[in-house]
Amino acid sequence: MIRATVLEAAHPQIGAALIENSTFVVHPWRRLGNTFMSLRRMFGADDHVRQREATRLNRMHARLHGTDARDRPYDAMDPAVRAWVVATMFESAVTMCRLSGQPLEQKTMEQLYAEFQAFLAAMGDDAGHLPHGLDEFWPYYDRVIAEELENTEAMRIILYKLFDHLPAPPVLNGFPALWATGRALAGPVVGAITVASLPEPFRRRAGLPEIAGVQTLMQGAYLAAGLARFLPEGWIKAESIAELVTLSPDSDDPRARTIAALRDQMKRAGALMRLITPLPAEPEPATATTAQRSAEEFFTDVLDQTGDGYLDWPDLAAMARELSSRLDLDEPEETRLYNAYADWWRELQTALDADGDGRISAREYAAAVPSLAGPALIRVAEVLFDVTDKNGDQHIDADEHRALFRTAFHRDTTKTGETYSRSAFINDFLSFMSARRRTSPYDPLIAEA
Repeated sequence: MIRATVLEAAHPQIGAALIENSTFVVHPWRRLGNTFMSLRRMFGADDHVRQREATRLNRMHARLHGTDARDRPYDAMDPAVRAWVVATMFESAVTMCRLSGQPLEQKTMEQLYAEFQAFLAAMGDDAGHLPHGLDEFWPYYDRVIAEELENTEAMRIILYKLFDHLPAPPVLNGFPALWATGRALAGPVVGAITVASLPEPFRRRAGLPEIAGVQTLMQGAYLAAGLARFLPEGWIKAESIAELVTLSPDSDDPRARTIAALRDQMKRAGALMRLITPLPAEPEPATATTAQRSAEEFFTDVLDQTGDGYLDWPDLAAMARELSSRLDLDEPEETRLYNAYADWWRELQTALDADGDGRISAREYAAAVPSLAGPALIRVAEVLFDVTDKNGDQHIDADEHRALFRTAFHRDTTKTGETYSRSAFINDFLSFMSARRRTSPYDPLIAEA
C-alpha cells in the first residue's frame, strides 16, 4: 500500500489532489479502512455492488479538481491519471510477490492484469488509457516513470513525514508513549525499505537517497513478509487486518473483546517499560461523554481534516465524503449532505474569515467560536439524521446506528428508549460540533485516525 501510494503521489496531478483534498496525513487509518472497503466492493462477485461502488467513486472523484502550487490543473476524473493509479496497484502487487520469493507465473500475472483492467472498465473509462496487454504495459509503465513522475510534496510527506506524527490506530489509543517509541523505530525503517523498493530510474530522478545496506534490509523484509503465506488464511486477509486496526474498542463486534484483552496486556507492558526506561507516563484517555477539549484541540482533531493548519472547504468536504462512504449513500442523499456542508462552509466564512483569505485559521476560529453552531450546522445535523434513518420512522435503531458509527448502540447522552430520536441525535451532534465535547460515537467517526 505504501509503495503504490508513493508512486501515485509522485504523479503531479495525484500529488496535488492529495495535498489539497486528502485526509491521509491526519486520518491515515480511516483512509486505509475506506480503501480496503472500496476494493472489496470493486473486486467482489456482486455486479450490483461493484457498479454502485464505481458510481460512488466517480461522484467523489468528480469533486476533486483544482490547480497545484505551480498553477497546473489537476482533475481526479482524468482517465490517464486514473489509469496510472490502477497501474501502480498492479505493478506493486507483482513486485511484492517477486520480492517476497513468490514471483507470479505469466498466466497468473495476465489474469491479475485482466482483473485490474476490469476495475478500470467498471469505472466507465474508455479502453486505451491502460495498455491492452502485459507486453504493452511494461513500456507504458517505464515511460510514465521516466517522463511524468516528480518529487512531489505529497510523496515526500508519505516517505519522510507521515510516520513522524502518525496517530495511533484506535486499537492503541491511550498508549501514546508506547506508540511513539515504536513509531520512532519503525518509521525510518519503513521509509527506507519503501525507497529501496521503488524503480531505480525514479529514485535517481527524484534524488532519493541511496543508503548502504538498505537493499539487503528491503529484500529481507519482503522475504519475511512472504512467510505470512504459512499463517492461517484468516490472519492474512488484508481487509480483515484493516478492519481490526480501525475497530473501535467499544464496538459490539466480537473482535472488540480481543482488542480489550490486548489493551489490558499493553497497559501492563507499558507499566513495565516505564519502570525500565525513561518513557513519560501515559496520560489517561478521556472516557467521559462530557469530557471537554480545548478550542485548539478541537480545531486540530475535528475541523482540520486535511492537516494543513486551516479550515476550508476541502476539510468539510472530507467530512461529507467520509459520512457518505460510511452510509453508502445514493446520489440524491449524498448531494443533500454535500450541499448541507457547503451551506455550513459559506456560513463559517461569513462569520469567521476575518482577513478574507478564503480560509479560517485556528486563531480566527478561537476568536469567534460561538458562531460555529448556526442554522446551517443544524441543517447538516438534520440531513445526517435523515440519511441515517433508512426506514424513515424518525428514529435511528441499532442497525442504523451501527452503520454510521460502527459501534454498539450506546446511549451516551439520552438514557431512555431503544432508539435515537431526531431531537436527541441533533442535540448530540451540535453538542459535539460546537461545545467541543468528546463523545464515544463522534470521536471515532470524525476526530480519530
